[in-house]
Amino acid sequence: MKSFGILLSAFFLTVFSISSFAQLKIGYVDSNTIMDNLPDAQDARQKLDALVKEWQDELNKKEAAWKAKYDDYEKRKLIMTDQTRSEMETELMNMEKDISDYREKKFGTNGELFQKQDDLMKPVQNKIFNAIQDIAQEEDLDFVLDRSGDVMLLYAKEEYDITNKVLDKLKLE
Repeated sequence: MKSFGILLSAFFLTVFSISSFAQLKIGYVDSNTIMDNLPDAQDARQKLDALVKEWQDELNKKEAAWKAKYDDYEKRKLIMTDQTRSEMETELMNMEKDISDYREKKFGTNGELFQKQDDLMKPVQNKIFNAIQDIAQEEDLDFVLDRSGDVMLLYAKEEYDITNKVLDKLKLE
């Protein structure tokens, strides 16, 4: 008798869950499309690309200087005094450390690139999020998924794609 009650409860829970699920409205966006078509995002990407190029050029110069110094060392190490050789090796190690420190400072996990990316992209992301939220409320959507992210969206009807509405709303602002 007890198992019958549990079975009946499970049945009603399943029925009510399915009926409430059928009433959900779900929309989705493609954030890559939004980012590709939003001028603010393109400007932020261009600024980041310019910084990366500038920093990469500086890193390339440092690496080229190290390489030239190393090649010179390799050519002359047999005719150098022990003191000169030791000084040159120390200088090469210092240059390697400088290169490594520069790379970490600019491109590391807490580097300037990460911070700059956050500074430039956060306002754009907030603007997009607010537009999505406004449209979700206007359309009375229960959920909005991003099909270009980690959420795997295997199928969706085009009528629930609000990407273009988000783009239109962002263009009006």
